[in-house]
Amino acid sequence: MGHVARVAEEAGIVTVIIAADTFRERLEAMRVPRLLTTPFWMGRPLGRAGDGETQRETLLAGLRLLET
Repeated sequence: MGHVARVAEEAGIVTVIIAADTFRERLEAMRVPRLLTTPFWMGRPLGRAGDGETQRETLLAGLRLLET
């Protein structure tokens, strides 16, 4: 995932990786351009199924990273 983000960025495509906090160290070691980690389980980095409000807030936090 981190390597794909770097290749996309080199091609001019802006990326944000949203991942479970479990993967923080690995993704930071890959030096991804923009990373948002969450406290949620692997496979559900946006939040629990059916929790639209949390999922929306997580996505908006990821989009805000594009401003920096």
